[in-house]
Amino acid sequence: MSETLTLRGIKPRKAIRTAATIIAGVALITLCAKLRIPFWPVPLTLYTLAVMGIAVATGPRMATATFLAFLAVGAAGLPVFSGSPERGIGLAYMMGPTGGYLLGYLFASWLTGWLAEGRQMFGRVMAMLAGLAITYAAGLPWLGFYIPGKDVIALGFTPFILGDLINIAMVAVGSAMIPARLLGKIGR
Repeated sequence: MSETLTLRGIKPRKAIRTAATIIAGVALITLCAKLRIPFWPVPLTLYTLAVMGIAVATGPRMATATFLAFLAVGAAGLPVFSGSPERGIGLAYMMGPTGGYLLGYLFASWLTGWLAEGRQMFGRVMAMLAGLAITYAAGLPWLGFYIPGKDVIALGFTPFILGDLINIAMVAVGSAMIPARLLGKIGR
């Protein structure tokens, strides 16, 4: 007898590949969060590089699942976020000044992955810029709860936009090196 063990139609090999991709993505996001330039109230990190790279490489579902797993690991208290554990851990960190950016990256994971699927370089860049816009759209108002409104752009946007655009350019160049048939499908 040689039956393939399946749980509700999920094959073990595919489940292992999916889990491995998500775990590797969480590790990449964590590494990129830890590579930072200390800055207040929001540190300068490589989150954008990791989030956009994962979204372009794996597509919307896997990218969103990966970032949700990252948030879950962080909410559980593991020091995966930039500045943790010294700036707090778990839900306390997530509710702090950077919480809106974390929420924005979650939405950006899906939007970028969805818009980038099947696109050439220009389409992928536009998808990442749309994801970045969502990130700032969620992060800046949230930051406004912690600093005076007049300082939100000066402290939460201006110091980071150039670095974020460079990160997007690096992902664009990197994605050009991956065969088109694999983009948006890695880990499936």
